Amino acid sequence: MEAALADVPVGVPLGVAYSGGADSTALLLAAARLRPGQVQALHVHHGLQAAADDFERHCAQVCECLGVPIHVERVDARHAPGDSPEDAARRARYEALARVAQAHGLRTVLLGQHADDQVETLLLALSRGAGLPGLAGMAPSFERDGVTFLRPLLRLPGPVLREWLRTQGQGWIEDPSNADTGLTRNRIRHGLMPALEAAFPAFRDTFARSARHAAQAQRLLHALAQDDLSAMQGDPDIAALQRLPRERQANLLRHWLAAGHGVACSSAQLEELLDQVQACRTRGHGIRIKVASGRVEREGPRLAWHPAI
Repeated sequence: MEAALADVPVGVPLGVAYSGGADSTALLLAAARLRPGQVQALHVHHGLQAAADDFERHCAQVCECLGVPIHVERVDARHAPGDSPEDAARRARYEALARVAQAHGLRTVLLGQHADDQVETLLLALSRGAGLPGLAGMAPSFERDGVTFLRPLLRLPGPVLREWLRTQGQGWIEDPSNADTGLTRNRIRHGLMPALEAAFPAFRDTFARSARHAAQAQRLLHALAQDDLSAMQGDPDIAALQRLPRERQANLLRHWLAAGHGVACSSAQLEELLDQVQACRTRGHGIRIKVASGRVEREGPRLAWHPAI
């Protein structure tokens, strides 16, 4: 178990996102043993269920036994109408983790997602018709608000983590919401994962390999989009776009919207935008298309994105 943390930075204080569940408990226990005196636990109290206070007390007790400081951040993770409850809770959690980590001088936070979580993420992406960014799954590391988040357990199956905890005599709590099959991820966990285990015993490794291939391909597309956009001095030039193949235009526009404006367009919006770019052959041809929470407009020879007012 400790070997999974071999690449975690040495000599720096570490935060561990600790919910009290099996995955984060295994991560906290291994990290505390491997980096004694350098680990702090970060617990996010979502306030979404009655048991949340019990979760907090359990985590505090475990941390006291391990001699690990714990910092609790309370958030309102209720979702807005039309928003996914899972997505809302996840956003609130990462914002809270970054906030509490910065408050305590932690630049690196470890997350407990494992190989089963990666498979579930890929299946969710496939069910939604995702492109390469979605099929790349969860990255081993990412930056948010000045904090580096690491996922050192992505190659370890969930059952292996639980068996390791049993050998260590360390208990954990089971979140009752994990049994709620009204949530898509739980339907995958309880319905599809056992079937995959029976049909393709090596599915965790092969799915992870596919995710790495998708991530590699996405990095190449990202670099290509950066080069194309740089050649246009930062904003899409309509005439220059028209000289590119349609697929390359789409790659550039997705990157421009995501990297430059933090928004993503739907497939239908992107196709409409590409059609308008192709049709824009006269000086008086206007472009004004709703994209995400704003609009893309023609401004002279270039495209510009404006947020909704």
